[in-house]
Order: sequence, then structure tokens, then C-alpha cells
Amino acid sequence: MELLNKVVHLLEEKKAEDIVVLDVSGLTNISDYFVIATANSPIHARALTDHIVETLGKEGITPLHIEGMDNAHWILVDFMDIIVHIFQKEWREYYDIEWLYSNAKRVEV
Repeated sequence: MELLNKVVHLLEEKKAEDIVVLDVSGLTNISDYFVIATANSPIHARALTDHIVETLGKEGITPLHIEGMDNAHWILVDFMDIIVHIFQKEWREYYDIEWLYSNAKRVEV
């Protein structure tokens, strides 16, 4: 839960919008939590990702995988137990992960 709080705090520091945390542990075996956030532009999405990766990297926490940095419509940062999804607004609406995982419990951090 400490890492989850750090990730959300780092997103807030760089002005990510509409941050949602879903507990997906009972719905999928790929992760325990999804953190979903909206970026204003591809540059903002990359900046959010870089901030998370660099800051946590200083603590020895590195993602298993990062995907989507090229076009930055949807960037996925996989920390195993936590998967961070950084979307541009129209892509977030299109993929609507909150609806796909509507049975997931929303977590307040």
C-alpha cells in the first residue's frame, strides 16, 4: 500500500487528472491494483511516466515493463502488483478501463 500511495502522490505532483485506483486483485491475476490517470498531452504523459520511474528508481524500485512511450496515447508502467495506466483523455474514454473493471473496488489513497 505504501508504493500505491507513492505512485498516486507522484502523479498528483505533476498534475495528472482524474486519478482512480482500482483493486483488481479478485478479478485478474496480472496485478492487485490499477492506477489510472489522465494526461493533457503526449509530453505530459511522458513527463508523468518519467517522474514516477525516476523518483521510484532512486529508491531502488524499478518497473518490470513500460509500454507506449512512443506515441504516449496510453502509457502502461508495470510494477507487478501495481499497474499504472496513463492516458490522454480521448484514449481513456475509448478504452474505458473503469467500465471493463466495473466490479473492482475503488480505493481511496
